[in-house]
Amino acid sequence: MAMVCLSDFEAYAKKYLPKIAWDYFAAGADDCTTRDENILAYKRIRFRPRMLRDVSVVDIRTKILGSEISFPVGIAPTGFHQLAWPDGEKSTARAARAMSTCYVASTYSTCTLEEISAAAPGGLRWFQLYIHRNRAASQQLVRRAEALGFRGLVLTADLPYTGKRRDDVRNGFRLPPHMKVKNLEGAFEVCKMSPCLDPSVTWNDIYWLRSLTHLPIIIKGILTREDAELAVRHGVQAIIVSNHGGRQLDEGPATIDALVEVVEAVRGRVEVYVDGGIRKGSDVLKALALGAKCVFIGRPALWGLAYRGEEGLQDVLRILQDEFRLSMALAGCASVSEIGPHMVQFSKL
Repeated sequence: MAMVCLSDFEAYAKKYLPKIAWDYFAAGADDCTTRDENILAYKRIRFRPRMLRDVSVVDIRTKILGSEISFPVGIAPTGFHQLAWPDGEKSTARAARAMSTCYVASTYSTCTLEEISAAAPGGLRWFQLYIHRNRAASQQLVRRAEALGFRGLVLTADLPYTGKRRDDVRNGFRLPPHMKVKNLEGAFEVCKMSPCLDPSVTWNDIYWLRSLTHLPIIIKGILTREDAELAVRHGVQAIIVSNHGGRQLDEGPATIDALVEVVEAVRGRVEVYVDGGIRKGSDVLKALALGAKCVFIGRPALWGLAYRGEEGLQDVLRILQDEFRLSMALAGCASVSEIGPHMVQFSKL
């Protein structure tokens, strides 16, 4: 079957992944309202395209925290890539390097940071951190990531406890015996996920992280102007507007809706990115028009892996890249710097 759009990869993954793996990747919290709203919210945004603008050459490159990427789509941190493909995160790292974009490796990877780094030397990688009760283990991870050449530290802020994902509860989800949360092996015995996490983390822990590393700190999980202002005040370099793919607090805002509030609050003082619900190149264009510097994809990256590993993920990224370039041209934009809020309006439907 020809893979024409991201929903083709979703259909393939749903058909061929083991049910327990599909359910884990697809899960949202509670009624999955926020998970689904992340996608629906994009459909309420309309373009205001301009004509006769010379789009014979369209430049889709951009920079995030000073590093150039081939187009403004990176790979969000998601756990347990070996559930989708045997090589797991090593394939993800290779695909990201091949497409010249950023991959954010998760604390809950099924490959070690060393394996990920060795799989794609020279690739642009950030490391996503959950702060655990065992602070020494978190400290060791940060230092390992920096030593291995990861170029950013992404602190996930929206997971003091794991949201209730009903299918995972029904399935009694756990990793198969041959898979491990590799980065935490030896640091402490990996317990059920939520008791390991430290729910006492506060904004002051940004200062603790700053004392451990020279890496820029990106905070992920911000949805309000109040928290955006606190993030700037505590010296982070960037914000990822995220609701964890709708997997945490159900009935929170769609990320594209929250983006507007966050961008307004930071007033250009830090870079702002967004994840959740991006399924087409035109979604990327809408997010950039509303102030995001870059978007990150989670589930679509896993569908690409499930289809054909590194090649499948490259296919997903290439489709998004081509759709983004085409959407820009049809909207009358020749470069990313021309994209702005004048290009979109919210539908009155």
